[in-house]
Amino acid sequence: MNYLAHLYLSGDNEDLIVGNFIADHVKGKKVQKFNAGVQNGIFLHRQIDTFTDSHPVFLQSKKRLTAKYRKYAGVIVDMFYDHFLSVNWERYSQESLLTFTDRMYEIIIKRYPILPEKSQRFIAYMKRFNWLTGYASFEGLDRALNGMAIRTPFESGMGGAVYDLQRNYVLFRNEFFNFFPDLIQFSDKTRIGLA
Repeated sequence: MNYLAHLYLSGDNEDLIVGNFIADHVKGKKVQKFNAGVQNGIFLHRQIDTFTDSHPVFLQSKKRLTAKYRKYAGVIVDMFYDHFLSVNWERYSQESLLTFTDRMYEIIIKRYPILPEKSQRFIAYMKRFNWLTGYASFEGLDRALNGMAIRTPFESGMGGAVYDLQRNYVLFRNEFFNFFPDLIQFSDKTRIGLA
């Protein structure tokens, strides 16, 4: 899953939120420099990724894109699923999307000094362009995909992926609706195990 879903699946624990946000920028033994709560958030992020990457519905979505985008297909599906989460936010939360994202930015920026350098750069850019709410529109999703395409070391083609979403919108949406309740249940259980 991408940033919006990871933050949503963190619950209300600020350490878990921060750890889940920075997980991709923490490698190897560097995880040990964080407190136990943030380490749990990093672990939660990785468990979510493992669950997602092996789920048959996610794999079905990914397969639709693999021939065209190869190793970036999963990243694109992650972002498509964040789009569906944001568009259907009221199904999953009583808190408005804007209130939620503002709260997430505040929590993460409050911990700015402990964030890895990449996370510090990323949160500044993410907040400035409000990526978390931007996933709801095709324009915002396209902007995020193009931003990721620029940062990939190889030609990814991600810049055109929104057209694939538009062409197969109902299929991807239905797959998200089938997949996301399983992920919520898994994440809830994992968080309880970390308490």
